[in-house]
Amino acid sequence: MSVRRCGWAGDDPLMLAYHDGEWGRPSHDERHLFEMLVLEGAQAGLSWRTILHKRENYRRAFAGFDVHRVSRFGERDVRRLMADAGIVRNEQKIRSAIENARASLALGPLDELVWSFVGGKAKVNRPNGPRDVPARTAESDALSKALKKRGFNFVGSTIMYAFMQACGLVDDHMRGCFRARR
Repeated sequence: MSVRRCGWAGDDPLMLAYHDGEWGRPSHDERHLFEMLVLEGAQAGLSWRTILHKRENYRRAFAGFDVHRVSRFGERDVRRLMADAGIVRNEQKIRSAIENARASLALGPLDELVWSFVGGKAKVNRPNGPRDVPARTAESDALSKALKKRGFNFVGSTIMYAFMQACGLVDDHMRGCFRARR
């Protein structure tokens, strides 16, 4: 008997592992939240598969997503990152990651802010198929607005909804998926 999963996971081993072990699981870990904020921003205009396959390179390039270290990156680091073929070499996205680290430190716990938009508890949806999954919601709109107000970049509502899914603020595992909460 085969395991039923959300269709987007496909048959790529890395995508399957991500779906099975991480996507939709509630995260309160500051480093993980910052990592996903950077990776979801890097995904803009690209596929998640592309970013996921570059994830280890991102971890290396961005100091293991240590927000304190990334916040101290300067022009030399921007040049280094622009030359790194293992990540998406988009200067706006690179600078955004650094600025978002600084904004995150100024904010205090990212965990408290992001989880406040779902009342501290994951929203569980059970879509029947991909067409039933929104690209954005009132919560992702509000989170996007709040982060932008605090100096974050690459945090549009669609990116924030993907972030919310990735970090388990929203559980959109499809009906029939073995990971769907009952």
